[in-house]
Amino acid sequence: MLTVDYARLDVRRGMRVLDLGAGFGRHAFATARLGADVVAADLAFDEMATTKDTFAAMFLAHEVPVTASTTCVQADGLRLPFADASFDRIIASEVLEHVPDDLGVMAELFRVLGPGGRLAATVPAALPEQICWWLSDEYHAPKSVGGHVRIYGEPELRAKLRAIGFVPAGSHRAHALHSPYWWLKCAVGLDNDTNPAVRAYLRFLTWDIVRAPKLTRRLDVLLNPVLGKSLVIYADRPAVATATLARPGTAA
Repeated sequence: MLTVDYARLDVRRGMRVLDLGAGFGRHAFATARLGADVVAADLAFDEMATTKDTFAAMFLAHEVPVTASTTCVQADGLRLPFADASFDRIIASEVLEHVPDDLGVMAELFRVLGPGGRLAATVPAALPEQICWWLSDEYHAPKSVGGHVRIYGEPELRAKLRAIGFVPAGSHRAHALHSPYWWLKCAVGLDNDTNPAVRAYLRFLTWDIVRAPKLTRRLDVLLNPVLGKSLVIYADRPAVATATLARPGTAA
């Protein structure tokens, strides 16, 4: 289940792509299948170990072009272990809402993205996220350790990316059919996986992901502008540096 639109991100064979907050690798795997050189990075060591094993299985199954390379790195988004301008494309999916210093992470992403490169940043969309916060204190920080620390409106995220030096461009929403699932979870208790409504909706989502019927795909597209669980913004690093490309509060 991908959140990023790869046509908009414009990933091509041979590009070097960073997937920050890769987790168990859904975007990293899709990127590798396109023939890009992928670096999957996440703070969670166990998830990176699992992702590394999956990459190995993908190569054995010939799911990835032999010209592509894959790397898994345990990394902190505020101190990325990569040289300046290391990547052609960056995916930061559902990361920024977890980080108190989101501007610091954005500045690091800007640093390691090459001039002319493109970032796809995804965060929970404001309305579905606000409903989750209203329904459950356990869903977000401070009660949820490592949980969401803020709710982004699209204007705020665009403004922060622009302040760092990115040029925000297109955007879209994704996963409208997933929003009710999380509202149910928040309403009955996040750990209450035995609730009949939660179990039934999870079965529906699993069926939908596996089968991808035209009806639910169409319904998802129609509902995404209002109920889409994730907001995705695409932003470019200018090909020519200017004096304004500095993190707010620092010298240019």
